[in-house]
Amino acid sequence: MAIRTTDVEWSGNLAHGSGHMRLRSGSFVGRHDFRSRTREGNGTNPEELLGAAHAACFSMAQLTNAAFTVKSIHTTTKVHFEARDGARFIHSIEPTEASASDVAAAVFEEHAQSAKKNCSISRAVSRVDIQLLATLLWN
Repeated sequence: MAIRTTDVEWSGNLAHGSGHMRLRSGSFVGRHDFRSRTREGNGTNPEELLGAAHAACFSMAQLTNAAFTVKSIHTTTKVHFEARDGARFIHSIEPTEASASDVAAAVFEEHAQSAKKNCSISRAVSRVDIQLLATLLWN
């Protein structure tokens, strides 16, 4: 079983404090703060990181058992985060597009739907409405 570790440190109160995070792999080190969650702030935030994780997982899941040649996959993910009734929550995630060659639109759509359902991040956030708009771009 693979275990992935992230170190996060926070200083100060929620509204004016800030944090620092480091992925143990060394691939990301950076700041995060509450202001970046609700408006523009310095650094990243949990929702942005979740979007990045989901985009990477979704893109790789489309390649699983693919019966077509992939020229490239570019996934843009939008994480919808808002406050309602005094609580903050993610109400939807939208992984959006990919580009592939030598594949019929129906086969591409089948792989995109499978990725939406079977990506490990999709499974982890299954209580969130994960919306999908898969676009086949011909090059």
